[in-house]
Amino acid sequence: MQSTTLTLGPVLFNWPADRWRDFYFRIADEAPVDHVCIGEVVCSKRQVFFAEVLPQVIERLERGGKEVLLSSLALPTLKRETRHDAELLNGRHMVEVNDVSLLPSVAGRPHAIGPFVNIYNEGTLAFLASRGARLVALPPELPRSSIEAIASALPDVTVEVWAFGRTPLAISARCYHARVHGHSKDSCQFVCDRDADGMTVETLDHEPFLAVNGVQTLSYAFCNLLKEANDLVDTGVSSLRLSPHTCDMVAVAQLFRAVLDGQRDADEAFALSHDACPSATFANGFVHGAAGALYV
Repeated sequence: MQSTTLTLGPVLFNWPADRWRDFYFRIADEAPVDHVCIGEVVCSKRQVFFAEVLPQVIERLERGGKEVLLSSLALPTLKRETRHDAELLNGRHMVEVNDVSLLPSVAGRPHAIGPFVNIYNEGTLAFLASRGARLVALPPELPRSSIEAIASALPDVTVEVWAFGRTPLAISARCYHARVHGHSKDSCQFVCDRDADGMTVETLDHEPFLAVNGVQTLSYAFCNLLKEANDLVDTGVSSLRLSPHTCDMVAVAQLFRAVLDGQRDADEAFALSHDACPSATFANGFVHGAAGALYV
């Protein structure tokens, strides 16, 4: 039986090009992940910053035995953005679709579906699979019962679950990150680069609540499904997604791989994940059918 694969999702944040490149170089050399998604998902204005190092990163990842997927934007609104997404199809790499506007272009060719496309039932999965989807990342908010119903429906499709990292909750045409610094979206001065893991949003009682990343809203807590990993495999899930942050993502990937391979106890691995991400608050509420910010 083929082992459960690990996918490293695209960097969602605005990192300097050298940090972005070095992060993926280390992933290529050290992280036990099978698929690596790269590309800009949140804001097309950031693409220019890492465009020059993108070929180097792809070459290094493939030399490290990783399968590279090119991620599309989650909310293309301009002609240049839809044109950029369409151009992803001209290369040799599989494309990860993160907006339904790209579905007509990928129909009939192998592709992946990212977690920003809503798949809430078996019918949607079957429809997407019939049009060429081979790897499908489910939305992070699904409970275990829904995951099992979808993942067991089509064994030939790789079904993936969001297993680590701040959970994407919403994406907007407006940029709160720019507004809070007194800028408009069009003249944002790329202030999102000040918050490498997103900017914390607090409640009126000064409790950390959400994180803002440009036009994107994420959870404050990091989803961490190390303890649920093997149970998810039992439901039919065949891939787990880890979302990049500035903590030690190589160590996080190693812990997930060790748990999936039966080489480390899940409780022990979860305790060690605090060392890999010492500033993170962990949550797992969604998969248990509870509020996403909770740890059940």
